[in-house]
Amino acid sequence: MGVLIHANDRELIVMLQAGDNAAFTELYNRYKKPLVIHGYKKTGDLEDAKEIVQEVFSTLWSQHEQLPPIQHVSAYLYAMVRNKVLNYIEHKQVEARYALNFQNFIDEGHNMSDIQVREKELQQIVDKEIAALPPKMREVFMLSRKEHLTHKEIADRLNISEFTVKNHIKSALKILRLKIGLCVLIALHYFF
Repeated sequence: MGVLIHANDRELIVMLQAGDNAAFTELYNRYKKPLVIHGYKKTGDLEDAKEIVQEVFSTLWSQHEQLPPIQHVSAYLYAMVRNKVLNYIEHKQVEARYALNFQNFIDEGHNMSDIQVREKELQQIVDKEIAALPPKMREVFMLSRKEHLTHKEIADRLNISEFTVKNHIKSALKILRLKIGLCVLIALHYFF
């Protein structure tokens, strides 16, 4: 082990390529701290920097047999850290976009549920007022607005004249306008 301390980086890489565990440990001990500091400067997070450096050395060991000839070991290791940092930043940006999209979804969902509650309340008011219409008028109105039948189709179904159908719908709308107001009638158009 003492001999490895005096070995230069290129000698250590050659030994590492041959699978020398002690050479790997020596490289790790030489470069771990400066690489963590480098990673920290790029990420601003010490734990993430340590994890990035750990990944760099893990990759170095797992690919030791396929390593290319390396002239400048420090430059090679710093480049590996830089690439991992870029992946880290990209991953963080994806996470941030996902979190933002998720928050927007929640916010819109909240707004949608609020709108849905209001629509439901409005629908209940409208239904209550329609239910209070005289029976024949209510029937004509429902056939017109919920089943979307024409005046002629309603007249044929109920054995009444189209004129009577038209008067029932006109009278129903007049009653609803008075009881519920113009705003609800506008909404009524969307419900029916």
